[in-house]
Amino acid sequence: MRKRQAKKRPLLPDPKFNDQLVTRFVNNLMWDGKKSTAFKVFYDALDIVESKKQDEEKTSLEMWKDALTNVMPHVEVRSRRVGGATFQIPMQIRPDRKISMAMKWMILYARRRNEKSMAGKLASEILAAAKEEGAAVKKRMDTHKMAEANKAFSHFRF
Repeated sequence: MRKRQAKKRPLLPDPKFNDQLVTRFVNNLMWDGKKSTAFKVFYDALDIVESKKQDEEKTSLEMWKDALTNVMPHVEVRSRRVGGATFQIPMQIRPDRKISMAMKWMILYARRRNEKSMAGKLASEILAAAKEEGAAVKKRMDTHKMAEANKAFSHFRF
């Protein structure tokens, strides 16, 4: 790289749970800079999770964190050109990238669901991911399968 790497900006914790991870999720959820709307959607989704959950000893925030952990991938494939051929090489994922991929997948597949409101869609995806079901968890499984299938090329690692 020509220039030095940009510094990580510290995130302010969210007002309700005082958690930076929630703010990071809401920043990914936000559209057109409407952060307060994104916070409302997220908190409404957690309220729906609170009312629908079967596991009584866990809070809705813990359910969301479990869901996020279930969606997090551990390996991914990256393209690498070796002698005119392109190989898909399995590689470990950095911890911060794991989290951001999990968040983006959860939001993406929540948006694709068929429910009335975004809060309802997000709540359904959180509940499904907490039970290791749903499209976001399937995406993680597919990513892991792809890495497993291309394990033979892991010696090309860079």
